[in-house]
Amino acid sequence: MKKAILLIPFILFFLSGSLQAQDDIQIGRPFNTQATTGALYDFSDPNSINIKVQLWGYVRFPGFYIVPVGVSLNELLSLGGGPTEDANLEDIRVVKIKEGSETVMQKYNYNDIVWEEKIKSKINFTRLDAGDIVVVPGEPRYFVREDVAFYLGVLTALASIAALVISIISITN
Repeated sequence: MKKAILLIPFILFFLSGSLQAQDDIQIGRPFNTQATTGALYDFSDPNSINIKVQLWGYVRFPGFYIVPVGVSLNELLSLGGGPTEDANLEDIRVVKIKEGSETVMQKYNYNDIVWEEKIKSKINFTRLDAGDIVVVPGEPRYFVREDVAFYLGVLTALASIAALVISIISITN
């Protein structure tokens, strides 16, 4: 009997590990998760099933999101602070990882909603599943300081070489 009592903590430990293997889905909100750290945003509903999805690219707050099941792509983009100015809204990608090794990528065009007066293309407000990855591509901004730094470095190197040549010529004369 004493041996069985000593095995209870080990059994609970192994059971908790097997229950946590499905970490993309959770029921309710776990205790002590009020503060978020890093790029983890918790918008979970304590009374329903929640899923973990990823939002990356040119959005205001990229990272991991815990959201209620059935959240749509446009809702996730809104939770992420919306796309930045440099986002390419014609090529938003949702990567769905299916069971096994199958991965499906779907593309969406949200440019009409944001910039046009009338919707020209068909927009499917897809519902996200656990483990989905949303990528909002974009173009990096051009900063003049990068070019200035490059040309200033070249100019400094040429000035140093010229000073060296002048000093060598003045020593030999």
